[in-house]
Formats: sequence, C-alpha cells, structure tokens
Amino acid sequence: MTLKSGITRRGALKLGAAATALPLVHIRTAGAAGKLTIAFWDHWVPAGNDVMRKQVQAWADKNKVDVQADFITSNGFKNLVTIAAEAQAKQGHDIQALPGWETQNHRELLEPMDDVMKRLISQYGEPDETEQYLAKWKGHWMAVPTSSGNQNKGPCARISVLKDKAGLDVVNMYPARDVRTDAAKDWTWEAHLKAAEACQKAGMPFAIGLGVTADSVDTAGSLFHAYGAEVVNAKGEVTVDSDPVRQVLEYAERLVKVLPADAVSYDDASNNRALISGKAAMIWNPPSAYAVAKRDAPQIAADCWTFPAPAGPKGRFMPLGAFMWGVWKFAANKSAAKEMIEYLMQRDNVEARCNAVDGYDLPPFPKMLDFPVWANVEPPKGTVFNYPMRPVHDSQHSIACSPAPPEIAVQIYNRGTLPTMFAKLRSGQSIKQTIAWAQEELEGFTR
Repeated sequence: MTLKSGITRRGALKLGAAATALPLVHIRTAGAAGKLTIAFWDHWVPAGNDVMRKQVQAWADKNKVDVQADFITSNGFKNLVTIAAEAQAKQGHDIQALPGWETQNHRELLEPMDDVMKRLISQYGEPDETEQYLAKWKGHWMAVPTSSGNQNKGPCARISVLKDKAGLDVVNMYPARDVRTDAAKDWTWEAHLKAAEACQKAGMPFAIGLGVTADSVDTAGSLFHAYGAEVVNAKGEVTVDSDPVRQVLEYAERLVKVLPADAVSYDDASNNRALISGKAAMIWNPPSAYAVAKRDAPQIAADCWTFPAPAGPKGRFMPLGAFMWGVWKFAANKSAAKEMIEYLMQRDNVEARCNAVDGYDLPPFPKMLDFPVWANVEPPKGTVFNYPMRPVHDSQHSIACSPAPPEIAVQIYNRGTLPTMFAKLRSGQSIKQTIAWAQEELEGFTR
C-alpha cells in the first residue's frame, strides 16, 4: 500500500518509529494537569526553536501541563514521514505542524479548529486567501495557519554582483519603503534569465535547484503560474500537454543551461550553502540563508537584498511555504492542544519568534504584518523589507501544483514533478519527451 504522500506504509511506519528518537524538549511542571505532545517543525534558524521552547515553557508553567515538544527536521522529508506514520497508526502527537498540502491531505483525521480561528480572526483579521485554501475544508478550518515556518520564497540576491555583472540595481528596484518604482516594472522572467546568464558567465550563477525538495518545487511553481501553466487542473484532469506548459519549458531550456552543475542534486540546504559561501549571485529562499550568513559570513550578508518574484505573462507569483498547526482527532488532549495553539498565535508571541529569526516567520494574519522587524533587520538596513508580500509589489501567492485537487497536488509536489521536468531538459531530453514523461507520471497520480 502507498500513502497519498507517496510513502509506502512499511516505510512510513519504520521511519515514523525512528522519528521518536529525534531530539525533544520535555517540559515537566509540578502537579501537572494532564499531558500534551507537540511536533514542531525544526526551524532553519536555530534561534526560532529557542524562543518556541521558552514560550511553551511559559504556557506549561502557567497551566501546569506536562508538555513534550519534538522539533522534527524537514531534511529527508522526516516531518512528512512522521505525519504519514501518525495518520496511518492513528496515534502520535496531539499537535502536528503541517506544511503545504498536508492539512488537506489528512483533513478527515484532523479536529476542526473553527472555535480557535473565530477568536484569532476577531483579533487579527482574515488570513490570506491562499492560507484559507490550504487550511479550510467544506467551510471549516481544519488547522490554524501559523507563523512558525510560514515563508515567502522569493529572490535573495547579492547587491553588488547583480549590479556589476547584470546591470540590475535591486535596491533601486525595490527600496526599503512602500513605493512602486519604474524599475520594478521591468523585473520579468526574461530579465531574470538575462541576469542569470550574465552572472553565470562571471562565475556567480543563480543557485536554483532542479532537485525534488521544496525549494526547487516552489521556484518551479512560481514560473509555471507566471505563464498560466497547469499540469493538472482543478477538476483533476491532466493538462500538461498545453501551449502554456510548452512556453514554460521553452524558457526552462534556456535557464537550466546557466544553473550550477550540481543543480539536479540540490536539497533545501544547497542554495543556502551556495549563498553563504559566496558562490551564488541569487537564490530563491526565505531569510534563513541570510540569517546564517550574518553570523558566519557577515560580508556576504551585508551585500544581500530580498525582493519579489519576477513577472510573467499572467502576473507576478510569490512562492508561499505555508505551515499550519493541526490537532489530530485521535489526540489525547484536544482542549490543551487548542489552548496552546491559541496562546502561541497571540501577537506578542508571534512577534517575538519573528524577531528571533530576522523576520523569517511570516504571520498569516494581516494585522500582524506591521512588525518593525522587516524594516530594521541589518546589514544592510532594510535587506528583508520586501520579504513580506506588500500591496506595492503587485503580486500574489503561488502554491506549487495548484489548482490540482489537494490529494493529487500533494503527490505532484512530493515527487518533485515540476523541477524534474526541468532536469530532464537539462539532461538533453526534448520538450516533447519531457511532456510525454510528465503525462504518464501525472496520469498515475490521477487514477
């Protein structure tokens, strides 16, 4: 049997058992009133975990609850494997961090969170439409959109390299203030390709992956959406053999030629390493790479600027790496789980975590998008000002593999089908051969 995430039942149970050996925080309080277990995402910026531990500790002390908090890495899909294993076994943590499509993938096993969301929305406003798309089912909130891990994955570039080698002044295009510039209008996918070619020629390529992990998938998804290209439509029909998809592949044929030699083997840490080591002109990433560069390579960090995705024929699409917190129906302590989530999503707690990770964690609620952190992070000051999606950017969120039904989209996403199409072009296959391969692959997901 194969689970919807593409993991075999035997593999899920085996790896899920192994996940119980991961590092955890076990917070005990005197006279504990019940127990609570949480599976958090293991943050790329370690300081994020530190603040989370303190906040969990504060709640546990106040409520006298015995809390076990595991921080589970997304490296090697360990978080996805853990989710699949718990869903299969119908036992595990009370609270589970659910990235991307996982809320929809396991929606029938999740406790509705309408009561928690009603209170949070009354305080902080309705979440982004894409957050709602991923978290709601039949009008009910099946998980709470969280800031922890919630990210935009747009370009982060070396200011001096793009200016000197490609003639792009990204600070002038997207300054650290809410203003539309004439230069920003020219930031298109064609401009992106021209800059990539110039930087590769100078020995500083764009570190964009063609692997099967999330960063590669999300960047590819932004390109597909910018051209209005769907590989599976909202009805679940395979639509990969289309003119918009061919347009994307014609573009990708040129782009893949100037990407790093090892782009096909990239995982989610590869682009970070490329930027921090000073070997890349641009990556597509949240500020985790910048945060590590500030610590380990400050001269690189001082030359970085984050800004929106380029525009295509159908618009400008910013990849969203969404995270939710869900409570399993089989959770042993549902009431404490809901109380913990609501506590952690209070503005002061969200802002403290956001500050600790240099603005990496994006709040899903609009009334929290006014934190000063994005204007104040330095060096250079304002480097991540344009990391949150602002009205002046004229962009919208991109969820790779949408608008396919979630049970299909999650398979396309987890298999890395979109970047694999680009990798096939890199290996010398034609557009016709690549579409034929994808057609067969996608039909397997839709049967």
